[in-house]
Amino acid sequence: MNVLKQFNLTGKTALVTGCNKGIGKGMAMGLAEAGADIIGVSASLELSGSEIEKEVIALDRKFKAYQADFSDRKSLYAFIEKVLVENSSIDIFINNAGTIRRAAAAEHSDENWDTVTAINLDAPFILAREIGKHMLQKGSGKIIFTCSLLTFQGGINVISYAASKGALGSVVKGLANEWAGKGVNVNGIAPGYIATDNTKALQADPVRNKAILDRIPAGRWGSPEDFKGAVVYLASDAANYVHGEILTVDGGWMGR
Repeated sequence: MNVLKQFNLTGKTALVTGCNKGIGKGMAMGLAEAGADIIGVSASLELSGSEIEKEVIALDRKFKAYQADFSDRKSLYAFIEKVLVENSSIDIFINNAGTIRRAAAAEHSDENWDTVTAINLDAPFILAREIGKHMLQKGSGKIIFTCSLLTFQGGINVISYAASKGALGSVVKGLANEWAGKGVNVNGIAPGYIATDNTKALQADPVRNKAILDRIPAGRWGSPEDFKGAVVYLASDAANYVHGEILTVDGGWMGR
């Protein structure tokens, strides 16, 4: 197949969690620009008239919106049942929704731990398992998890986030080991330091901001736009022989 055609996602449907802003929105837009229709879900996503919906429709792609609270198991399962009933095929699943709580480990509460691990680890696994069942039945599908630099590192004052993202890296590899031979690709993308709501505290801290920028060879914070190419690649036929990989999009951070 011609290499340009391999990246064409026309006729595919992609489900993107946490699509309302930040990295998730950047990924959704990249997939839509490559030809995919988008199913979006977020706790804060308007069911009609959202900015992401307008931007996807402007590309002559379809957009369907859902709301769900992934910290609540009943809400999570209700969403899964609804989205699978209402959509005949999900070809690409971007397992992106996440949260972060900042506190020193000695003061990191049970509530912080439980909320972060529910959203960042429990929900992504359950979603991948249930949507993956349908992909396995048809013998094809692409699942892409949003991991983190803290899939590989420990971080500072974000112990629940680091734990959840570290475990998520093993989920990626474990699912890939089981599903690669059955037509389903499971991979991850590990963002570096990206200018989003989750990193506002770091951007506003002159000491941490300088330390971060001094280590990034590219010399800048990343942006949601930087994820379009990576997600389209992993979602496309160009990545058919890529399984269990975690692609860093980090301005060179992990190489230093």
